[in-house]
Amino acid sequence: MTQPRPEVLQKLTPVLTKRWLSPDAWQIGVYQRLDGYQAVRKALDVHPDDLIQLIKDSGLRGRGGAGFPTGLKWGFIPQGDGKPHYLVINADEGEPGTCKDLPLMTYDPHSLVEGAIIASYAIRANRAFIYIRGEAVHAARRLRNAVREAYAAGYLGENILGSGFDLELVVHSGAGAYICGEETALLDSLEGFRGQPRLRPPFPAVAGLYASPTVVNNVGTIASVPYIVLGGADWWKSMGTEKSAGPMIYSLSGRIANPGQYECGLGITLRELIELAGGMRPGHNLKFWTPGGSSTPILTAEHIDTPMDFEGVAAAGSILGTTAMQIFSDQDCPVYNTWRWLEFYHHESCGKCTPCREGNYWMVRTYRRILAGHGTYADLDTLQDTADNIFGRSFCGLGDGAATPVVSTLKWFRDDYLGYIEGRTAPRLSEKSLVGAH
Repeated sequence: MTQPRPEVLQKLTPVLTKRWLSPDAWQIGVYQRLDGYQAVRKALDVHPDDLIQLIKDSGLRGRGGAGFPTGLKWGFIPQGDGKPHYLVINADEGEPGTCKDLPLMTYDPHSLVEGAIIASYAIRANRAFIYIRGEAVHAARRLRNAVREAYAAGYLGENILGSGFDLELVVHSGAGAYICGEETALLDSLEGFRGQPRLRPPFPAVAGLYASPTVVNNVGTIASVPYIVLGGADWWKSMGTEKSAGPMIYSLSGRIANPGQYECGLGITLRELIELAGGMRPGHNLKFWTPGGSSTPILTAEHIDTPMDFEGVAAAGSILGTTAMQIFSDQDCPVYNTWRWLEFYHHESCGKCTPCREGNYWMVRTYRRILAGHGTYADLDTLQDTADNIFGRSFCGLGDGAATPVVSTLKWFRDDYLGYIEGRTAPRLSEKSLVGAH
């Protein structure tokens, strides 16, 4: 394990993660001693429109994958329309490799609660929901405890801190469906329906939860808000890059010495992040990696100096996504890994649209043939053609996410596929896996 250079260590910027190692920081008493609920007092003293402008000025962008400007999204909510407004926090963290929201909710749940109060006040919402993945039992317990404590302390409920602002906050556990990470499927699930994506337009800002104006934001996005209120827009923009402002939690896993969460300013490179993580494991050399979870196009060792911000990753041909960086070495097979991801997407497809439902079904079977040593050259054309027909044609982003690792591995590692087809690589799957695969 290598020790990071001092100049690389200085790139660590613990903001959202600064309380994680503080004993019992999930309890309201400790949270308040560590500047907790100071931002909400400050926010309730200003006009909601001024808060929206502050978030716009800070350059905060969504931390859930798309990177849409947060203040702009809040500004889309029509005011004076006579309808109830809602804030919905997407805590359905189900992307393979993604693991930044769960520790935040587990170790610092009050930061999310405080952010929810400020965001709801800004968009004039009197009811907010945190939709958390059903398997995240421990994090959900911590969140519900934080909500109870916030109610008891007067931060939730009627006339919060004497401001005249009312807010009810509900923690809702889903049933473990990956599709409910898509914002409109999440809204359907929250309403009690089967989680399936909606046709857009109308967009949630106009007709979201219960057909009313709704803001849907990620956990990290909302948890960032109290820090911006306390520190100011200029302080937030002092970290990161001009177009990608602020710190980001990078989730590193795979063939590195110290997997974990590393919060740094946007724009740090993979080379520097691997150095912070103690380097590659002995005997392993970087071969390929995901910049933002399994649904983002994979990159190679040649991209190790790519700036990890929205623009830098896009220029390299991928998406920053959830900054779930899965690191694979020369001892890993990109064909096998893509098959494992596809098995997940095939299982999690809601079945609403034909490209995703049928395309993933057939791609999984094609990969089984290849990995069992029965693939043909024509299978590579079939995979490319199927992925091309899924991408941009499925009802939501799940289909696109399934197609991207197929297209990117065929682009960068075609010879690995040919190794199985030409018999140069030993089969990874048994004959049993071929049942129904022809």
